[in-house]
Amino acid sequence: MRMKRAAAFTLAGLMAVSMTACGSGNGGSAKGSTSDSTEETKNEAAATAGKKNASEKLVVWTLADDLKQFAERYCEKNPDVQIETVTIAPADYPTKIQTAMRGKQTTPDIIVGEPQMLEDMYEAGYFEDLDQEPYNAQDYADKIVDYVWDVGKDADGVQRAISYQITPCGVFYRRDIAEKVFGTDDPEEIGKLFQDYDTILSTGETLRDAGYKIFASDMEMTYFSGDSAWVEDGKLKIDQARMDYLDSCVKLYQNDMTAYVAQWSTTWYQAMGGSVPVIDKETNVWDETEMEEAAENGKTTEIFAYGLPAWGVVTMRDHVGDLSGKWGVCAGPAYGFSGGTYIGISALSEKKELAWDFLKFCTLTEETLDWWIEASQGDVVSYLPCLEKHKEDENTVYGGEKLYQFFLEQAEGIDYSKVTKYDKKINDAWAAAIDSIKTGENSKEDAVDEFYDVVASTYPEIEIQR
Repeated sequence: MRMKRAAAFTLAGLMAVSMTACGSGNGGSAKGSTSDSTEETKNEAAATAGKKNASEKLVVWTLADDLKQFAERYCEKNPDVQIETVTIAPADYPTKIQTAMRGKQTTPDIIVGEPQMLEDMYEAGYFEDLDQEPYNAQDYADKIVDYVWDVGKDADGVQRAISYQITPCGVFYRRDIAEKVFGTDDPEEIGKLFQDYDTILSTGETLRDAGYKIFASDMEMTYFSGDSAWVEDGKLKIDQARMDYLDSCVKLYQNDMTAYVAQWSTTWYQAMGGSVPVIDKETNVWDETEMEEAAENGKTTEIFAYGLPAWGVVTMRDHVGDLSGKWGVCAGPAYGFSGGTYIGISALSEKKELAWDFLKFCTLTEETLDWWIEASQGDVVSYLPCLEKHKEDENTVYGGEKLYQFFLEQAEGIDYSKVTKYDKKINDAWAAAIDSIKTGENSKEDAVDEFYDVVASTYPEIEIQR
């Protein structure tokens, strides 16, 4: 029987979110998106949709170019409205919002957040209460995937934000390699090869012996790296699943099962479309000269799988090249999710009624979400009537697999109660501990001790039992 653990959102995927504009990868700017960036605002890009002489104007601050496309669509249907959309780099966004809110700015009207940002933003009072009149958001609770609806609630259960997408995770694998090595490319059967960390190591050994690498990087399982909250009742918790994940990362690296390619590097993307040069542990994949020297050796390898959230559908699509149709998606060793753009109304906006109309248009309007499925070419929406309508849709890039149905099933296993505001920095510290062990810099015992030290100094309020 397949055993699957419910995992908390892993913020090791934050870099992934940043690299893919919070969910839709290159699809976010594929159609109708414009930007006017300047030297002064290198980390911002603004675009205006609608007529210059429109009678009403809405200002949107976002992390994702997606909302530029939503704004254009909205203005097409509402010609008396102009929308200015400002896309801000995730690293800069919290400070930018804080400055605006503390300065009592009445714009932006629409603000957003990634899940790891939201708790602090809710506590600071940035988001309007959407349960009150005239919004009555709870009337729509049964229309949105459960975990997404929960992410949009503050600590008191008040709805503050809604997302148009779901971002559960899956394992993206090469169907052609699966057939050669395992005799099947069926997602259910391949999912058994990733059902737990020990099995993943066994799968990696089989692929290595057949001349392939299971992953480009030993960190491909970051999205499936835990099955409980890092902090419970004020205490740091490291359960066995996290230790098993640590051990698997170390063994994947030390036993030559990966291609030693860093996530988000050029070579990492290239491997989605075919063979890449064989490199060793010491090669710096960010150094063009070193990678050119590796390529000159003539030795190549191919990657079997990637661990990615649902927005990986679009990221992969744009890099698979001639391997289009030869990829599939299966379940990983635990439920997980990463990213997502959660939209709300600024508590200081003077145009809240118009802002609510735009928010509903983006997240709660079936016609809009049907359009977005087509426009994004693969983004997985959170609106249940649309998911139900499209559950039989087959994705040709992934061998005709019904991905909306698959990702909805994965979303149903997510337990958002295990997400805490401490996750980002604790996950970063845990990843650093793993790195130091696999490279031989530290013993496992010393690395874990250093991890405790980092958590203690970062969050003195957390009780740590070593």
